[in-house]
Amino acid sequence: MRTLTIAALQTRPVAHDLDGSWQRFAEQVRAAAQLFPGLQLVVVPELLLAAEAPLLRGRPGWTAEAAVPVPGPLTDRICALAVETGLWLVPGSLFERTEDGTVHNTAIAVSPAGEIVARYRKIFPWQPYEDTAPGDEFVVFDIPGVARVGLAICYDGSFPETVRQLAWLGAEVILQPTLTTTRDREMELVCARANAWTNQVYVVNVNASDPAGVGGSVVVDPEGIVRQQAGTGEEILVDVLDLDTVTRVRRSGSSGLNRPWAQLARYGERIELPMYGGTFRTPDWVEKE
Repeated sequence: MRTLTIAALQTRPVAHDLDGSWQRFAEQVRAAAQLFPGLQLVVVPELLLAAEAPLLRGRPGWTAEAAVPVPGPLTDRICALAVETGLWLVPGSLFERTEDGTVHNTAIAVSPAGEIVARYRKIFPWQPYEDTAPGDEFVVFDIPGVARVGLAICYDGSFPETVRQLAWLGAEVILQPTLTTTRDREMELVCARANAWTNQVYVVNVNASDPAGVGGSVVVDPEGIVRQQAGTGEEILVDVLDLDTVTRVRRSGSSGLNRPWAQLARYGERIELPMYGGTFRTPDWVEKE
């Protein structure tokens, strides 16, 4: 049995206080490691370590002020914390400043060995409100012997192409740090379930808690069923994801009925996709019939 024990920390930053936000994050990660034996991975909300403020308390220029290089001093601290706790860490997302001065909204994954194994720049920033530059590459990473994991950030989930592409790349779990302060959270929850069901993956969407966000973090299984959903305050969602469930659902169908990947493998290459200028290509992991 392949299992991944996760903790999704629905928490909040200390607004416009980078050091204070780091201290809260580090303390919470250490507490989770101590409280939950067998824990393997911790994921937290979008821009937690960028100390983003609630929507109506935004400060002009904060994005540039909070932006950091990746790798750099902040990621060094994250890597050291991963080694200390023995955990995989997906520390929400950061404002990443590149060498040419471009700023991206970037999620990283850090292994228990303290290595940055994945860096994903948000492809669909929440425009016109978010002023970071979009990335151009979907990213997955492997937890050896356990699972392939895809990274998405907040508004990415509103575009079906995101999770479809990550699943096509072999992802079985999608980690989606989120910072939603508005009432469209209900639509995001619909998307989380739809993305999980249509791609037969786990979706872990972890939002910020009140007052930074409106909460409602969820863990959704590969059949689109909500395993856990948080309220609005600070919570921790701990779950053991059975990755063999992904294999079973893809092989036998959601509810034993629906096998979209097998059908795409059967007919996809015949289907013209004018929007993308091509056809569907069968991923390597699909079993041929």
